[in-house]
Amino acid sequence: MGKESQNRLEHFAALKSKYQVTQYGDSLPASLLYLILRKLDLGIELLDLESNWLGESRLEETLEAIKQEQKYKVQEFGNLEFEFSKLKSKYKATSYNGSWESSHLYFILLKLESGNFLTDLEVKWLRANGLYETNKIAQEVKLFSQLKSKYKATQYQDSYPDSLLYQILKKLELTESLSNSEYNWLINNELFETAEFFQQQESVKEADFAQLRDKYQANRNSDLSLSSPLYLILQNIDANKNLGESEIKWLEQQGLSETIFIAQELKETREFAALRVKYKVTHYEDVSPKNHLYKVLKRLDLSNQLGEQDINFLKKRKLSKTIEIANNKYANSLKLNIESGENLNEIEIEWLKNNGREDIIALAQQKHFAALKSKYDVLHYQDKSHTSLLYTILQKLELKERLEATDVAWLQETKIEEPQATYSYYRWQQEPQYQGNKLFSGKIRITYHTIEANFYQQEFQRTDNKWNLANASSHWRKADEPKQALQLTNNLQFDKIKENKLKSALLTTRGGAFRDVGKLDEAENCARKAIEYQPKSHHPYTLMGAICFERHQYSDGEYWFQEAIKRGANPRDMDSEIKRVVKNTKDENKRRQVINYLLNKDPQRYAWAKSYIKNSNNKI
Repeated sequence: MGKESQNRLEHFAALKSKYQVTQYGDSLPASLLYLILRKLDLGIELLDLESNWLGESRLEETLEAIKQEQKYKVQEFGNLEFEFSKLKSKYKATSYNGSWESSHLYFILLKLESGNFLTDLEVKWLRANGLYETNKIAQEVKLFSQLKSKYKATQYQDSYPDSLLYQILKKLELTESLSNSEYNWLINNELFETAEFFQQQESVKEADFAQLRDKYQANRNSDLSLSSPLYLILQNIDANKNLGESEIKWLEQQGLSETIFIAQELKETREFAALRVKYKVTHYEDVSPKNHLYKVLKRLDLSNQLGEQDINFLKKRKLSKTIEIANNKYANSLKLNIESGENLNEIEIEWLKNNGREDIIALAQQKHFAALKSKYDVLHYQDKSHTSLLYTILQKLELKERLEATDVAWLQETKIEEPQATYSYYRWQQEPQYQGNKLFSGKIRITYHTIEANFYQQEFQRTDNKWNLANASSHWRKADEPKQALQLTNNLQFDKIKENKLKSALLTTRGGAFRDVGKLDEAENCARKAIEYQPKSHHPYTLMGAICFERHQYSDGEYWFQEAIKRGANPRDMDSEIKRVVKNTKDENKRRQVINYLLNKDPQRYAWAKSYIKNSNNKI
């Protein structure tokens, strides 16, 4: 008989014994019973034909054994699945949906349950499957096991991190005190060696507490327990930590003023050391915070500038690097202020000059110049240098100072180099006095005339000279404030004014203000009275011409303008008045009417009116 046949016979005999059919005489490997028992042992369900054969062969016990075996396997299968589900819940792995039969997870979780460490490969498997919480618990299990070994608690079987023992061992690792209930728990669980570790730690801390009380003069306190707030406070002092307000208050309540003094001195010593490093005080031997240098460096650290006495103190001790740092700090603070839009005052400018920081002064002036150009709508003026005459003029205007005649002349002659798109009709609409693209327009012009108006108004109040009143009224008009001009001349008693020239000037400027606000009848009355007082002055005639053009009485207006020119008026002033009329005419038909009149009269002289024809349908 061959080896294989012998093995099969032995296998058949073992199966017959297992399934209680030893009385069955046929032991040949080709037996039907051998086939059935082999299928059963492999967990393969029997066919009806095979079950019937067992009954016919009077193998009822075998059939019952088969049923019991199958029932056991089904039950055991369910048990395994249930245990797997419990382990997944316990170790935070419920997100995993794989089968317990073919997954590594069952084995890994059971390994954790038994307190064994995971291999690197198993840890990687958990991470790869997104089981980060499970991996975290595994690390806690590992730490728990290590702590149990370190603190002689290996006889305790539970390895899950929610164990009270784990919390106790972590406290021991941090040398934290245990509560009475925690200590009693160790004793009740016969973890005497672990409890001994705690007692040793407490003894060491008690000795440390006693040493700290001596060191920081805190023996006056009667509470010697390790749970006393004093122990933690003294530990903080010894660890070079600054005390909080609550800690200082507690010490004050306990009357431990010496401890507070020592803590404060240590704090200042640490601060002094840090400040010496920060401000390059390398060769200064006195490290006591009682030294005046500490106060100087602290002031420097809290502010951006040292006073003259502090600087002299540093100079005497040859602390040039510290002075340099202090100066740079202050200079940088001024620079930051400039960047945020602040201006330098005279003291700051003087300091910068004395310390060779003209670059910051220049920066401040450039920033200020740019801000003023923006405020006065002259950003497109190309010269950005703070040495520009425009910067000087804008500073004067900002300070409400009067301009020199040369300043005004320069503004009237200097052009703004600006993209062509920003001009044309819009500028003419907004600026009736605008001549080309000169600087003397817009806000600069209005601010200048406002300053002049206020000056002459104050001069009138000071001197009662009514020529100042005429000048103030004229400037208020040019500052686009005709109501101010009218208010100034409201209550004039012309019968008490002796000089006809002055009367004419006051009436002319008052009439101009009435024209500005659209009261043409009142304006005409003023103009005619002004002519009566001084028929040789061209100003009231010019006013009459402008009034007639406002009323679209063009031939009458031409007459008055010609009379004004006979008396010395400049024809260009007449054109300016006519331009203003065109600009102020809101009715499109009437505007086109006056434009056609001008172009028919003199197309070359009034060529500027063509732009109004081109844009007359545009809404401005």
